[in-house]
Amino acid sequence: MSHPGSALVGEPHVLREYALLADGERGVLVGPRGDFVWMCFPRWESPALFSTLIGGAGCYAITPRERFVWGGYYEPGSLIWHSRWITNETTIECREALALPSSPERAIILRRVTALRGVAHVDVLLNPRGKFGEEPVRRLVRRDDGAWVGTVSGARLLWTGGHDASPQPDGHGGKALALTLTLEEGAHHDFVLTLASESAEEADASWSPDRAWEAVAAQWRARIPPLERAEAHRDARHAYTVLSGLTSASGGMVAAATTSLPERARAGRNYDYRYAWIRDQCYTGQAVAKAGPHALLDDAVRFVTGRLLDDGPQLRPAYTTSGGRVPDQRHLALPGYPGGSDITGNWVNKQFQLDAFGEALLLFAAAARHDHLDADGWRAAETAIEAIEQRWREPDTDAGIWEIEPDAWTHSRLTCSAGLRQIAECRLGGERAARWVSLADRIISDTATHALHPSGRWQRSPGDPRVDAALLLPAIRGAIPASDPRTLTTLRAVSDELTQDGYCYRYRPDERPLGQAEGAFVLCGFMLALAHHQQGDRVAAARWFERNRAACGPPGLCSEEFDVSERQLRGNLPQAFVHALLLECAVEQYDDPQPSA
Repeated sequence: MSHPGSALVGEPHVLREYALLADGERGVLVGPRGDFVWMCFPRWESPALFSTLIGGAGCYAITPRERFVWGGYYEPGSLIWHSRWITNETTIECREALALPSSPERAIILRRVTALRGVAHVDVLLNPRGKFGEEPVRRLVRRDDGAWVGTVSGARLLWTGGHDASPQPDGHGGKALALTLTLEEGAHHDFVLTLASESAEEADASWSPDRAWEAVAAQWRARIPPLERAEAHRDARHAYTVLSGLTSASGGMVAAATTSLPERARAGRNYDYRYAWIRDQCYTGQAVAKAGPHALLDDAVRFVTGRLLDDGPQLRPAYTTSGGRVPDQRHLALPGYPGGSDITGNWVNKQFQLDAFGEALLLFAAAARHDHLDADGWRAAETAIEAIEQRWREPDTDAGIWEIEPDAWTHSRLTCSAGLRQIAECRLGGERAARWVSLADRIISDTATHALHPSGRWQRSPGDPRVDAALLLPAIRGAIPASDPRTLTTLRAVSDELTQDGYCYRYRPDERPLGQAEGAFVLCGFMLALAHHQQGDRVAAARWFERNRAACGPPGLCSEEFDVSERQLRGNLPQAFVHALLLECAVEQYDDPQPSA
């Protein structure tokens, strides 16, 4: 195929232009040329079948043949995406989604192309390649009913709608399926790609795409609550939807759908976020609890409870969504996203993070206030408390919220204190609750003795006098009162030293000006919104919230960092904890209209 659109299929885009399809077990990144550039199968952490995002082979594209401009939108309360292209003569849409309900062993990708205006000509290319592009499709044949079948990296493939396709060399020693589709104005055409593990039942090609579309729309309607009591209602609901799409049937929620997208070009900060971090899971559960006892709260509690009961004081910072061990970090011998690398696995599997126990207690307390903490949850809470009692004094072993070098991080200790206080409130008195509050008091007293800056604010650790935006969270979560001088002084220091142009940086890595060492952390901008709201400064809270919720592209997806000068997203996409804090801010800032007299 030699037309302007297809010739560029698989070439990288800036991150703000990618949309996400997800079903909880895996996700697809869709580019503006209708190109699927990233999808792992069967699970989030599995090798990718479409990996052009990081320089591998394998893509699935539906692209207008004529030159075009691009746009798109999600159907409200869903991850059903519409790519829309305007050419000189036509308007074309492609409705696309991962089918629901999902299965860990099967993925069904629905794509419906519609000629909204004029006669549409689109080029279609299907070329899944296993193991990040290493393995081509094998035994690729067209059946008598026109469906294509084959195998790729141990998975069975079934593709309907492409009966006119022909196999072509893909340039990597395999075969791709290609066709040009012509549609009269008002007509549409369905493509359905089914991928199934060897253990899954044989797929049936005879079922109706119409029924599949009805089912996926109904499933999204059922799983996303209205969230009417939230500021920026559409963005708040979209944040919940993204988090739901990232959450598997096990309750485990991946931190992001992708791996090794650079936080800063050629700076070596490339990580694999296709795993479930305990901290992120707790942020999400706490945010959802502010809106109500919705399903994602129960998912978070279930997943964190299971990990604590299994591992106790040896709780790992992150797991696979099925509760397994995160694999060791390694390279894939791929070029990577421009400026990035090709990493899979994560070194977090060797870390200890004390704050995870405190976050777990905050999550359990949020669930208990909705009467959504069962006996296992309470056992897990007591396990977390015992772990804090045993480990909070361990010297220089805590990697902390930013997962850098081990230290006695102030944020970790104060977060544990906040969790102890919150869970004690839910016990409604008694000797154990008093003991938990006493432990919180001891931790705060010890931390104040060793990690209070001469100015009166908290500092990062006893040996690191710098201010850190994460030090806003303990007061927000109730470790110390909002009126405490240490709270107020820390808030002023973060605002004075770590903010610029309405965005917040996590800390100063070196003497360079803000923004040169790394991008602004959108999470920290939302922390400032929560901190100002806690102080009763609703104007400042709204300003921080509005500025940071705009740090996204047309699909409304946020990454971890935002390059303020270039207005670009940086890091893996979409970043779950950013969407969680966006949701929490939206609920906190909701201004309930007073009834008229």
